[in-house]
Amino acid sequence: MTNQVTAFLPCRKGSQRIPDKNTKPFSRYPDGLLELKLTQLFRCKNIKEVILSTNDDRVIRVGEDIASRLAYKKLVIDIRPDSLSSSSTSTDDVIKYVSQKLDFEHILWTHVTSPFLTSHDYDECIDRYAKACANGYDSLMTVQSHQSFYWDENKPISYNRDIEKWPRTQTIKKIYEVDSGAFIASKQTYLTCEDRIGNKPYLLDLEKKYNIDIDWPEQFELAEILFNRHEL
Repeated sequence: MTNQVTAFLPCRKGSQRIPDKNTKPFSRYPDGLLELKLTQLFRCKNIKEVILSTNDDRVIRVGEDIASRLAYKKLVIDIRPDSLSSSSTSTDDVIKYVSQKLDFEHILWTHVTSPFLTSHDYDECIDRYAKACANGYDSLMTVQSHQSFYWDENKPISYNRDIEKWPRTQTIKKIYEVDSGAFIASKQTYLTCEDRIGNKPYLLDLEKKYNIDIDWPEQFELAEILFNRHEL
């Protein structure tokens, strides 16, 4: 299974919060987060090909240039319709498109906005996915675990104040945040569940020191500072 995984990297045109988010220069990468992410994916031993799904001509040029420079022969350019590449497009619609239009056995869906997920991390995700499937799980997604005092508008949701008003945080049951780093599932799961995870996903907490999902300009700036500081 570890040699049957296709990476899917969606990169639509027209980011509103961070203009040119995919290709804006980032750290030592002149073609930005896209250059970094493709470099990471091309170096994965467990990924058999990379599908770059976009409606952006610049993204296509950058992708082809990087593949040529790194002598990577398995980049597939998927020209996604503009109707599925706008800020109003739902993820559910893109998932349906992926399941119906793309050819794959197992797919790892990731984003350029997760710069701290490395080639090693992706290979680990795929290894853990294979083991999880052998033990009754049908998919995998990366998460970040939290043990803290979380409330909704009315009451705690992570602990019970009737038992203890202020418990030690290490005794609070973990809550998992989906960090959008990686989702892995089979083609059959996509078709059956109409989703990028199945009914029993394995939650993989990579416990990384930094795992920022870049969505706002401030997050872009912070990620670049941390990336430069640690020479990643």
